Amino acid sequence: MLELSLVMVKPHAFNKKKLGKIVSMLEQNEFSIVGLKSIKLSKELARRFYFVHEGKEFFERLITYMSSDTIAAICVQKENCVKDLRKLVGATDPTKAAEGTIRREVGENVEANGVHASDCIENAKKEIRFFFSDIELFSFQYLDY
Repeated sequence: MLELSLVMVKPHAFNKKKLGKIVSMLEQNEFSIVGLKSIKLSKELARRFYFVHEGKEFFERLITYMSSDTIAAICVQKENCVKDLRKLVGATDPTKAAEGTIRREVGENVEANGVHASDCIENAKKEIRFFFSDIELFSFQYLDY
């Protein structure tokens, strides 16, 4: 069954012009890009997106970092999308991520690890809705007319 998931290119990766490399890696691994936009998150938007981490010691640093510059939100589609995307993204710590993963290729450290990726189908739906409306998504599964 086709699934959708979200990839968010973090500020340092976007700033260092790694968006094209990330999109290429996604496409080379059979992910279809069904939505893509760049945006600068305000602190309030970053807080709303990362609300599940509120109260954790790293929360304020994360909010400051994620609202520091432009990010890219990418909606991808594929069979087993969430699981396959998590594998392609790699471990949170780029130094521990497997060769050929996005974080190994573009990450710098645990915080500036290149990308965020949805961790389950339920969260993917919420995260996609955070960034995209229906008219901003092109999805092959809806073309049966």
